[in-house]
Amino acid sequence: MAPITVGINGFGRIGRLVMRAAQNNPNIKVVAVNDPFIGVEYMEYMYKYDSTHGKAAGEITHDAAANTMSIDGEPIKVFEEMDPSKIAWGDAGVDYVVESTGAFTSTEAASAHMAGGAKKVIISAPSGDAPMFVMGVNQEKYESSMDVVSNASCTTNCLAPLAKVINDEFGLKEGLMTTVHAVTATQQAVDGPSKKDWRGGRAACYNIIPSSTGAAKAVGKVIPELNGKLTGMSFRVPTINVSVVDLTARLDKGASYETVCAAIQDASEGKMKGILGYQNTDVVSSDFMSSPYSSIFDEKAGIALTDDFVKLVSWYDNECGYSNRVLDLIKHMDVTK
Repeated sequence: MAPITVGINGFGRIGRLVMRAAQNNPNIKVVAVNDPFIGVEYMEYMYKYDSTHGKAAGEITHDAAANTMSIDGEPIKVFEEMDPSKIAWGDAGVDYVVESTGAFTSTEAASAHMAGGAKKVIISAPSGDAPMFVMGVNQEKYESSMDVVSNASCTTNCLAPLAKVINDEFGLKEGLMTTVHAVTATQQAVDGPSKKDWRGGRAACYNIIPSSTGAAKAVGKVIPELNGKLTGMSFRVPTINVSVVDLTARLDKGASYETVCAAIQDASEGKMKGILGYQNTDVVSSDFMSSPYSSIFDEKAGIALTDDFVKLVSWYDNECGYSNRVLDLIKHMDVTK
């Protein structure tokens, strides 16, 4: 069976990590990348070396004349177009485009990729109007007629599997989420202007920064029965990668903390295997660096006040876990006819 052909628009953190994840997936082949801000020589360098996840595997080269980058001899066509409608995805043999610029998050904007020959587009960010999917939670609702979809956010991918297990087993009456989130590229190295988010303009490497997030509310889009029952906030902290969700929830059906943990462990070994992990040792954030899971529940970090009021803690590599789910969503779309 021929591999699924993928193009990546935007070679930032997620774009590069989607490509790395694809190298470990024989069913996926990245055949083209578009980024108007970096040439092919710099693209090779950015892919090869990574301060967070280390040097990329394989022999990585580029051909400036052909405008290609190669991994272990397999060429990847490089485009440098600003307008997504002008990217010749079809000429490169691309069926699925990962839209990872953060700039084209609406259905209309992302649909521009199809003008160049792409068949489907996966937005690697929340979208205001595109159907949103979280693997392990609502992927069965995808229909082949949907040409543009969203993979939600990394935090929603962490929270939603946990919330689904709790809601399915005990009923989730209401909940507040806090994510303690590693720094991202949108933050400032030192204090700088940030007119829309004054706190967000403060030095990322020197502060714990309260911030807003729509991740908890977005769970209501992928689990409709939880719509209006969850909200949350974020603290940005000066670590380079790996984040953690704290879900404080009130249950409809009372259960001991041990019973709640057992239900999560069962899901991690069954229907959510490979997506939801389970941890019962004394771990810290760096222990999850480069983890492919969406969410890793930490049994020893959570607590319960009463049988219906619990605090649940789950880790996630906000780069690697999410990038692997982008590819899983593509594979699911490809087999859904």
